[in-house]
Amino acid sequence: MGSLHDVERLISEMTRAEKAQLLQWVVRDLGDAFPGIDSNPRVCGGEPCVVRTRIPVWVLERARRMGTSEADLLNSYPSLRAEDLANAWAYVRSHQEEIER
Repeated sequence: MGSLHDVERLISEMTRAEKAQLLQWVVRDLGDAFPGIDSNPRVCGGEPCVVRTRIPVWVLERARRMGTSEADLLNSYPSLRAEDLANAWAYVRSHQEEIER
């Protein structure tokens, strides 16, 4: 927590313009973050997967393209939640080329 304390101290010393710039950097850095989707080299070879599972996003997208309904996906994968599917579809929209590979 020392780092966070240091950051808090630095922010308190910044001007409004500096804080605005910092906020822009943080937003840009987080812009590629997808809650509920994680890539870990030790899980499924680093493929983006739904957190808490080993279900790759591309598997869900392929099933959807083949006509599998969300209800069927949720029944087939008991650990999956509707929120997980929404996160997976958002990831797919932003990473079309990666999913196609």
